[in-house]
This record gives sequence, structure tokens and C-alpha cells, in this order.
Amino acid sequence: MTSSIKSRVSALRIRAANTRSVQPDGARVIYWMIASRRVRFNFGLQRAADWSRGLGLPLVVLEALRSDYRWASDRLHRFIVDGMADTAAALEGRNVTYYPYVEPDRGAGSGLLEALAADAAVVVTDDFPTFFLPTMVATAAARVPVLLEAVDSNGLLPMAAADREFATAYSFRRFVQKNILDHITEIPLEDPLAEELPAPSPLPAVLAQRWPEATGDLLAGGADSLSSLPIDHTVAAAPVRGGSSAADAALGGFLDHRLGRYVDDRNRPEAEATSGLSPYLHFGHISSHEVFLEIMLRERWSPEDVVPPTNGRRAGWWSVSESAEAFLDQLVTWRELGFNVCSHRPDHGRWESLPDWAASTLSRHAGDRREFLYTLEEFANAATHDPLWNAAQTQLLREGTIHNYLRMLWGKKILEWTSEPREALEVMIELNNRYALDGRDPNSYTGIFWVLGRHDRPWGPERPIFGTVRYMSSANTARKFPVRAYLDRYNGREK
Repeated sequence: MTSSIKSRVSALRIRAANTRSVQPDGARVIYWMIASRRVRFNFGLQRAADWSRGLGLPLVVLEALRSDYRWASDRLHRFIVDGMADTAAALEGRNVTYYPYVEPDRGAGSGLLEALAADAAVVVTDDFPTFFLPTMVATAAARVPVLLEAVDSNGLLPMAAADREFATAYSFRRFVQKNILDHITEIPLEDPLAEELPAPSPLPAVLAQRWPEATGDLLAGGADSLSSLPIDHTVAAAPVRGGSSAADAALGGFLDHRLGRYVDDRNRPEAEATSGLSPYLHFGHISSHEVFLEIMLRERWSPEDVVPPTNGRRAGWWSVSESAEAFLDQLVTWRELGFNVCSHRPDHGRWESLPDWAASTLSRHAGDRREFLYTLEEFANAATHDPLWNAAQTQLLREGTIHNYLRMLWGKKILEWTSEPREALEVMIELNNRYALDGRDPNSYTGIFWVLGRHDRPWGPERPIFGTVRYMSSANTARKFPVRAYLDRYNGREK
């Protein structure tokens, strides 16, 4: 049945999550929006729209937000709900039924997808390889009575394009260079709903009675809109808002004011030259394809300009400016390396996923004396002896982010100031995933495990605690980059 519809989504991006069949006489096609939370440049929505047209059935977009996921808080909920408001606005007046649902009590949303899919033809969702989403999709796939497809809209390369995990950025970059031209023109449609769709039809009344849609007030984001929800209210909403509109503004600001100095200033904490896009990419409020296209439009680039090498070199092969090259290495190589690892290693968030050399050297030095030891609470409260580390943690507490370079230092010091490396891993995951807007992401695990040696190599001389894992210090960082203004702004205690 899958071959009988006109689909412009690569087969490499479509994964059948169960073995059930499409039901052509069903009442609707469902797009269950769980990771690519946007309308534009969305392969999942595009695939669902193709099913809708091919079967002549109305399309329903279900975007549901649970309250029982780990680290659920005002910060994460607010960012997601902002995106739901943008999606509602983008779909208003279109031939699509949008069903936003925010769980008022833990477990209240259980059964919603099953009920909606009971008389559906097919369900399409997003393929995202970490946090609770893979388990949630597998559980749903076992319960719905029809085919459930998971569609990869994560990066320029489909996750399925690689048949193995890559151990280093260098080896993955070589893979990208060999294969990118096969996929670079497979761009999701800017508006996957532009072609005519079947007219919507009313949903069963029982759905609205048991699972009422999120109210306009909740989506609008009033001061107390989240106060009744069973989530962590001690982690306040971040000062930046979520959603596709905010993502577009962030991209525009980066391209207009910071991209040109990215290669020189991105590691300087005071320069504020980074993109600020990682939270929007994480929650799917913007597509990496759109970011890529906008950069290349500014660079007056076309695919014919590229003759990729196969030697894994970091720069000089996209035929764009140095700053654009540097940013593309982050967007394509490092970001998609995280998806590669998570899609191939279910244990990507556990100690056992470390390379043997790193686990071995850290284990040999696990019993080394630590000059400073801090509890999880002391780390969380930015209560260490180190002003620069405290400033980085304070930025995380206040804003939901840490400057990119300082995030590496932040992790290295946690390794140095915990009783043993497995505890350091637990602390990094807890702090990052609880407070960071871009936590719980393949790139979260890339960064955290890089601190412990993944995607790196042994470094000499061998040191206490670190062994041959790369060492970083606050003193060296302060010598390399001016940090006084950063320290003044984030003075080590949350205001």
C-alpha cells in the first residue's frame, strides 16, 4: 500500500514502526507531531499530507504534551506550548484539523492517540532517536490498529544513510563528504500543505469530552497559564520564547549580525557570536534544512559549487565563507554525528557507550584524590569555589543555556569535582537535561560524553582524575579569552 501514494519523501527517511496495514476505508490520516514541531520544511507532515491526498481522507495533526516526562517543568513546557501556539496559527484556515492537547494531570492523555487512530487509515509521526520518544513510539505502534510510520526530519543526511556508528567527527565528516551530494537536493517542502487537501471532517465528540483541546489562554502563555499543571514549577520559564516565529527571528538575527564573525568570535564568551538556534532545533521549531538554505542563499551558493573531498578536512570544501564553513561544520557534522550515535546505540546515554580507551583510563583514575568535591545541590546552585564555573552554571539556571565553549569547561570541572567519573556523568545529565532548553537531545549526549572522551582521542601527559582524557581548566580558558564581562553578567549566583 505504501507504494500506491505519490510521496516525495525519501524511503531512507521512512521507517515502519509496526507491521500493520493501511486501512484505505479509514476516516482520517493522522500526523502525530512529537519532535518536528513545525509546519514548514517538515518531512513528517509532508508524508502525512501525501497519504491524505493519496487516500482522499482528511488530515488531522495531533500535537500532545505529556506532563509525566522526566524533567517536565515550566521552562520546557512553556517553550513547547509557545510552539503549539505558532502551529495553531500556521494551520488556521488550512484544510487540516489541528488538535493541540496539554495533559492536565499525569496520565490523563493516555489512550488519546489510540482513540483517534481507532478508525484511522494510517498514522505518521516523527523519528527522534533519544529521550523517551523511541519508547513512546514503539508503545504506540503496538497499540494502534493501523500502520504507524516514523519519519526522519532531523538533518540533511537521513539517519538511515549510515549503517554504523562513527567514532570520531573526522570519520563522520569523511562519510558526509562522500554522501552529502546524494541528499542535499532532497529538501522538504517549505509548505507541505500547499497542494489541495481533502476537506476536514468532524472528530468524534467523545474525544473532546475526554481529552479537551488546549485553551487559547494556555497557548497564549499568560503568567499563570502553567501553574495548575503537575510539573516542576521551580525551574522557571526561560527569557527566550519558543516557537517557529521566535526561531525565524533568531535565525535572522544570527545571519544579519553574527554569522560574519562566527569563525573568529564563537568561542569568546563575551562576543555573543553563536547562533542561539539549538533550542529551536531541539524542539523542532525550525528545520536544519531551512537554516542551511538561508545560509546558502546569503552565500550565493549552489550544489554545483561543491566538489567534496574525502579526506575529512573541516573547512574549505563547501565553497562558502570561512564563518559559514565553521557554522556548517557544527550544523551538519557535529549535530548529525549525535543523531548517528543515538540512532545506532540504544545505550548512548550510559557509561557503557564510552570508547574502551576512555572508560579504561577514567576507571584507572577513579580513586584519585580530588581537591574539591561538590554535591548535586551545590553544583545546581552554582556554589563552587570557581567563579567562571559558577557563572556558566548561573547562565544555565537563568537562561536555559551555557555559552558553547564554556559548556565544555563546565563538564570537565564536574568530572574533576565529583567522587568518580560515573557520578560525574549522572550530574552532567541531570543538570543539563533539567535546565537546558536544548537538553535531552542527541547533541546533549554528544557534548556530555565528549567530556568523558567520546569522539576524542587520548591526550598526554596522563593526569590525575582525567588519565588521558582531554583536560581543561578555568585558568587556561581565562587566558585564552576575555571573560570579565561574562563574570560580571553572571556573577556566580542566581539573582
